[in-house]
Amino acid sequence: MKLNYHDTTPHTSLELLARQLVEGFITGLHKSPYHGFSVEFAEHRLYNEGESTRHLDWKVYARTDKLFTKRYEEETNLRCLIAIDTSASMYYPVANKAKIRFAKYAAAALGYLLHRQRDAVGLCLFSDAVQTLTQVKSSGTHLSKLLTLLNDVDTVPSTTQQKTNVAKVLHELAEKIHKRSLVVIFSDMFDSSEEADDLFKALQHLKHNKHEVIVFHVMDNQTELLFNFEDRPMEFIDLESGEKLKLNPGDVKLNYKTEADRFHKALKMRCNQYKIDFIEADVQSDFNTILQTYLIKREKMR
Repeated sequence: MKLNYHDTTPHTSLELLARQLVEGFITGLHKSPYHGFSVEFAEHRLYNEGESTRHLDWKVYARTDKLFTKRYEEETNLRCLIAIDTSASMYYPVANKAKIRFAKYAAAALGYLLHRQRDAVGLCLFSDAVQTLTQVKSSGTHLSKLLTLLNDVDTVPSTTQQKTNVAKVLHELAEKIHKRSLVVIFSDMFDSSEEADDLFKALQHLKHNKHEVIVFHVMDNQTELLFNFEDRPMEFIDLESGEKLKLNPGDVKLNYKTEADRFHKALKMRCNQYKIDFIEADVQSDFNTILQTYLIKREKMR
């Protein structure tokens, strides 16, 4: 199945797409080495006859006349937070919003896969601050909630441009979320910080707090990295600031490519140094190829 970024995907179709995409990968994205590390209460599930009665919740039984077992986080392999950059630059190209839609579909697929593994998953939507941060759970109702949030994530942003502060948000998440989680980030990494080192320090902060990190660097490579535009006078608009600039692309192409390539290589190098998986997600490439190639790689690395 080839994904069409122009699709308008209702909730049910988003779940169907996710299910189809991960069908061959039910064996798992990741087996956490921290299995059994946490003993925090997660949720209730119906008691199955023959099971130990040790964790029966008698208070719930008194209210409902049904037997429920307390489920603890030690019963899940992994706690994963999927963080999606929803700043204005992620809605580029404006014609099809391919960057934010890639993040939407990929997050839905990973969420569905993690749920099938009985792993716990949560969602963070952010721009220059955290906008939405759900709990990290493994229940079916929770997955439905995440898919509902994802379904609306590619709607047209408000007239107020949403700027990006990836560094600030990642520092906050590093301290907020459960220790030793998997953090999957979908972002173009266009940060408002004056120094690129601020972003690198934030990624290092996540690793320092024992989190495993995956970065999907979501870009339109032809225009955002290679600056391939027609060589004629054009007007460029900064989606995050609204600033407009009229120029001939050929006059600045070399300098732009040099700076873009420098940052891209530095980001990739730092991720390698910190043992962060760095995935180049060119939205003009086939969605399935990007995600499935990575899942296959993860399976072979287990």
